[in-house]
Amino acid sequence: MTRTTVIESKMRRDAAPSLTSRLAPLLGTYLRPQGRRVAMLGLCLVGGVALQLVAPQMTSRFIDLVARRGSAAPLASLWTLAALFIAATLAAQAVRLAGAYFSASVGWNAANRLRADLSDHCLALDMSFHTGRTPGELIERIDGDVSSLASIFSQFVFQILGSGLLMIGILLVLFVRNVWIGGALTLFALSAFAVLHRTRRLGMPLFAAERQARSELASFVEERLGGLDDVRANGGGAHVMRRLGDLNANLTARGVHAIRVAALYIVVITNAVFISGFGLSLALGVYFFQHGRVSIGGIYLLIQYTAMLRAPLETIGSQIQDLQRTMASLGRVRELQAIAPRVLDGPGLVWPVAPPAVAFDKVSFAYNAQEPVLADISFQLEPGATLGLLGRTGSGKTTITRLLSRLYDPQSGDITLGGRDIRHATLAQLHAQVGVVTQDVQIFQASIRDNLTFFDPDITDQRLLRVLDDLELGAWLSRQPDGLDTLLAGGGALSAGEAQLLAFARVFLKDPGLVLLDEASSRLDPATERLIGHAFEALLNGERKRTAIIVAHRLATVRRVDRIMILDHGRIVEDGVRADLAADPGSRFAGLLRAGLEEVLA
Repeated sequence: MTRTTVIESKMRRDAAPSLTSRLAPLLGTYLRPQGRRVAMLGLCLVGGVALQLVAPQMTSRFIDLVARRGSAAPLASLWTLAALFIAATLAAQAVRLAGAYFSASVGWNAANRLRADLSDHCLALDMSFHTGRTPGELIERIDGDVSSLASIFSQFVFQILGSGLLMIGILLVLFVRNVWIGGALTLFALSAFAVLHRTRRLGMPLFAAERQARSELASFVEERLGGLDDVRANGGGAHVMRRLGDLNANLTARGVHAIRVAALYIVVITNAVFISGFGLSLALGVYFFQHGRVSIGGIYLLIQYTAMLRAPLETIGSQIQDLQRTMASLGRVRELQAIAPRVLDGPGLVWPVAPPAVAFDKVSFAYNAQEPVLADISFQLEPGATLGLLGRTGSGKTTITRLLSRLYDPQSGDITLGGRDIRHATLAQLHAQVGVVTQDVQIFQASIRDNLTFFDPDITDQRLLRVLDDLELGAWLSRQPDGLDTLLAGGGALSAGEAQLLAFARVFLKDPGLVLLDEASSRLDPATERLIGHAFEALLNGERKRTAIIVAHRLATVRRVDRIMILDHGRIVEDGVRADLAADPGSRFAGLLRAGLEEVLA
């Protein structure tokens, strides 16, 4: 079963709850904080409806006055009625414009807050969630689906409620003029609403499938753009274009099918309802006029009000079509919101300003049940010591650093820093205590300042300059055209060595007690390697002593560590003081040194 089919099935199951039960929590959460704007929107809705009802009344009285008095009709009264009609019409347009402004303001403020909440929710989810989804899919959910939901906060409120109020106002006026006419058109309106309500879910699964197809297309484009160099180098352009064509065709087919069904629904249902209602009003007008129970002006009013019913009926039909698409987006948003993070905040604790001891006690971990990565790992690292992790790819080295950062939690066992279980700390406290430098340094399309501070405005330029000087990056900064304001266009603006140096600077700004380094394996020029070596020494042995765990790939790094641990298939196969292991010809580490560390562990 494809993912799209699963989504369609899920949307059919979710169609059972009423519209109110699904929308009420969303509207309450995101409209309540905008009470003043919502109140102004409500006033505009009521005022606009009242003015739309008043204008035909002036015309009706104008017609009746002329019909009764003919050429003897008082001009002053006629001019007054004409002026009131023009004033009511202009005022209705002004109120409509104000209502459109408040509607858009409420809608986009609510949508932006929902977008921020979804982004924050996704950031709080653990890595198992993110590794199972592409960035393109998440972008489509957070941006595309939420943009679709903006219509609930704006057009839905403004147009559906406004149209509903206008219809109720028309029927009330007709009841006052003639009970039978009002009653007949009320029955007609109730029948129309019943038909619209019973058929409103027809397109929901179709629009859910369209949104899923759009998400798959966004994911594909994001992935291929991210790997553009590999696609070009390996001649994969033709395959990419074929796959893009298939995804586009799938999106087109599903979108056209959804629109065709929705358009047929609008044409058949809305137009049939309107034509029957207009015929009913004409028949009633003729009948009551023949019996002397309605005037010429009253007939005009009946026909005009019936004609006015067309706009709200068509608006409601159009909005229901959009609402079907929106409800599909709402289902996807709710599905995302329902995913709970597996890595949760602890109650909180504070570590002393000192290098912490690190301890793993019978820790086992697997990314999935079929492939265990760590099996019953236990070790202790003294405060201020430096541990080098060695092992082939897949042996579990990087997993140990991820567990220390709580990107994942182990299935069993305990991990402590400074004798305290890391699960007892909040994630913010843990990340302040643990600094990480990875092989893949993320450079944002932003200024050097923002890349160093992660957009934290509280970090001063003086502190940034001091850290860069400590890392011997002052000369590099002086060559940048705008200093700290120089924009870095993503990772392509820096060499691998420069990016890693900026990562060291980020860790310096955090001032953590434990540092995790996944040493870059790319070959660096001697000058950059010297700078990284200096940054390494300054970070671990500067003014503040730190504990460090280093996933080592190179002999130069191994010489800097106090202790060596070798992993194989998720188990510790050797652990000891580096100098002792190097001096023992029978140790695995000595064998690695003789054979060449880089070659054996490649």
